[in-house]
Amino acid sequence: MKIGLIGAWNTDSGASIHSELIGRSFVELGHKLVVFTFFKHSFHGTEIVGKDEDYVIRCFTVFSESKPELNAIPFLVEDYEIFLVEDLGMLPQDLLGKIFHRIRRKAKTVNVIHDGSLREDPTFYQFKWDAIVCFDKRYYDFLKLAYPQELIYTIPYPCLPWKPNNQAFARQKLGLPQNKKIILLFGPSSYYGAVKYKVIEELARSYKILILVLTKNEKSLNAWERVSSQESLGKRVAKSIEIRKIAPPISELYEYLYAADALFYNKSARPGIVTVASTAFQCLGSGCPIIALKSTFVETLGDAVYKYETDEELKSCLVSAFKKDSRYEKVHNAAKRFVEENSRIKVAKKFVELFEKLRRG
Repeated sequence: MKIGLIGAWNTDSGASIHSELIGRSFVELGHKLVVFTFFKHSFHGTEIVGKDEDYVIRCFTVFSESKPELNAIPFLVEDYEIFLVEDLGMLPQDLLGKIFHRIRRKAKTVNVIHDGSLREDPTFYQFKWDAIVCFDKRYYDFLKLAYPQELIYTIPYPCLPWKPNNQAFARQKLGLPQNKKIILLFGPSSYYGAVKYKVIEELARSYKILILVLTKNEKSLNAWERVSSQESLGKRVAKSIEIRKIAPPISELYEYLYAADALFYNKSARPGIVTVASTAFQCLGSGCPIIALKSTFVETLGDAVYKYETDEELKSCLVSAFKKDSRYEKVHNAAKRFVEENSRIKVAKKFVELFEKLRRG
């Protein structure tokens, strides 16, 4: 099958993670893929984190530019029979709309919804879709208010494969201490963890702890550097926090996950908005336990992650991960089941089944 995919690619955004997980799976399954994505000077996300494959074409800006751009030629000359759109709201919609009738002449069109509620912007609704895909029932429940229900299909968010590895070896490789409990935060979302430093520091009476922050995001860097420089906390802070100014590609990120005792995710969701934590789907396969603030980001993950609401619950989750107790085993086993049930290959096959159904008419 010949598939054209438009959306983020090789960046640190959640939409890019979804695009890459299913897109590369299409290639592995033997399908021909062409990816239309953002220019390197105007993209959705904060960092380009990978090298583009031969099938990637950078040909448009984000919608929010003062003068959005889109090169129409690749869309008109490339050969594809399915046109898969990822996170339409980030794309230059009006420019895409001007050539959409030409795209529909040769391809079935599928829109993967990343928005957590209905959009007010009328430009979002100018396209005629053959199918609309959402991640779970929460999305379906608001989409059915604006679209015919027979157009809406639910296909879960994909996970990377289950592939734990040796912690001691990863720490040696990355130059990290073997004798400390390492709490990992990475990317823009690491910003939200800084407010919990004092809570984590209380555990330092019983454990040697290293908070490891991987980010190039300015807001996050400023937050963690402020914590590190607080003189009132003394030298202990400098010893317990390490900031590495990197945005690692997935292969390197997994080495850090192998080295860590826990991945800390303290991001809250806006009221009335449904969403998924792409971070969790990206990282669960490492086997590193995820400790997450209870919110709509993680409500569909069940027992596959630790969830907390209070500071005491956060400390309890961290201690469980440090001790690898019975609760840890429950989370670990649930994470493995979740990853296997929602593997990127299984999810990609669900998309292919939908594509085949659309082609049959």
